[in-house]
Amino acid sequence: MTDLFIPDTFEPPLYFESANFYFRVLEEQVAQLDFDAVMSSQQRLQGIFGPNSQWPKRNMTLDENIESLQVHKKEFESREAFAYSVFNKSQDKCLGSVYIDPSQSPNYDCEVYLWVRDDSIKLEKALYQTVLIWLQERWPFSRIVFPGRSISWSRWASEIKSAE
Repeated sequence: MTDLFIPDTFEPPLYFESANFYFRVLEEQVAQLDFDAVMSSQQRLQGIFGPNSQWPKRNMTLDENIESLQVHKKEFESREAFAYSVFNKSQDKCLGSVYIDPSQSPNYDCEVYLWVRDDSIKLEKALYQTVLIWLQERWPFSRIVFPGRSISWSRWASEIKSAE
């Protein structure tokens, strides 16, 4: 039997509101706004999931984005991983996304990735701090890692390799 990512008793929030952001489940309903955010920052976002990541492709289509959002929604519903779209307070502009995944390393409970669109990059540190505090205070995690941020990509690769 595999360990659960989160306890059965924990209900992952469908949304979260902070001083600067509004998070909601990443799903098809936000596809166009999400796609605009992703493609406005496509070049900088390559590598957000690791140095070899090619996401997002330069020629990614809205339909491909919708398919990806449907996968994220299914993962959320099955409690395998949790992805959120990050909006401004008025909820009319997608600023980026947050991904909370089971850790590939036994040294952490979860691994977290986040990004902010280019025209809102000044909010990236605030988003990182907001997500870190939110996870520490409201989620059942005590050991949180942000690959590429709180740990270098090379150290993260070593962590994963030693777990194999």
